[in-house]
Amino acid sequence: MCLSIPSQVVELHNEEQAVTVETMGVKRKVSSHLMGEPLAIGDYVLIHIGFVMNKIDKADAEQSLALYQEIVDKIGHQEHS
Repeated sequence: MCLSIPSQVVELHNEEQAVTVETMGVKRKVSSHLMGEPLAIGDYVLIHIGFVMNKIDKADAEQSLALYQEIVDKIGHQEHS
């Protein structure tokens, strides 16, 4: 099973059919050539093995990110206990 964490588009590389995304503070360049619609800075997307698979709603993305952050915080708290 693969969990995809929502990532926000922070830079466009149209000539390369790629975008730079930020995922919980980590930036990386991924391919956008599988997307049928154009992406814009600020869009939230789901990525699988280096490819943008689809764009998602901002509210859904922010809710998912909050839950992921809660999990990360809980795991970090358990490791320091």
